[in-house]
Amino acid sequence: MRLKNKVKENLKNKKPSIGVILGIYAPSLVEMVGHAGYDFIIIDDEHGTYSASEMENMIRTALLSDLVPIVRVDYDKSSIQKALDRGALGVQVPMINTKEEAVEVVRRAKYPPIGKRGTAPMTRAASFGYDAGKDFMDRSDENIVVIVHIETPEAVRNIEEIVRVDGIDLAFVGPYDLSVNMGYKEGIDHPEVNKAIDFVYEKAKENHIAVGTVANTKERIDKTFRKGALYIPVVATEVIRKGFSDLIDK
Repeated sequence: MRLKNKVKENLKNKKPSIGVILGIYAPSLVEMVGHAGYDFIIIDDEHGTYSASEMENMIRTALLSDLVPIVRVDYDKSSIQKALDRGALGVQVPMINTKEEAVEVVRRAKYPPIGKRGTAPMTRAASFGYDAGKDFMDRSDENIVVIVHIETPEAVRNIEEIVRVDGIDLAFVGPYDLSVNMGYKEGIDHPEVNKAIDFVYEKAKENHIAVGTVANTKERIDKTFRKGALYIPVVATEVIRKGFSDLIDK
């Protein structure tokens, strides 16, 4: 199976990547995203509605559409293993608040001796055994992108320790969760929320770790790239919802 990961290559070269978060089972929409020229698709298994086989089909479609399939995993301890075994080229792990939690993410995403990812040569990621063995495991460890979500005040306080964990590729700011967890349910643009986000950018830059965050308008995408983010997804359902609403006068 192809393990070349253009998102990880872009991160190494400090080039931006733009993608789409999708929480509904829609392989044809994944193909559309690929045709539109996006770099990656986030298959949202935290808030989404996927069965195991549906997630695998979404990953398969992404790879066939020249998209890097990244799974935003749920809170089950086996979710990282399952996403990667099905062929995901990256994982996003929500609600990482401490160094210890970040270490555990790497442990579950990487093969020994780096981590403790379970070894099974007959997985789809290993081409059902046709691409198994040391070379596959080494390439997997090298090419998988590991992303942790920063979306609580505790995570912001611990940001330096989190991004210093070897094996973490990117700190993803979840502005909606961060805003709510800081006590500001009215929106993501509260000054205190922006102050916390700026602190994450600052500490990540100091520690040579890339930052990503969501943006749903062209203006916000451009602003976020200028701010220094290298990984920006738009939310598919929000783009679709706005498109429908803009067509009628209600």
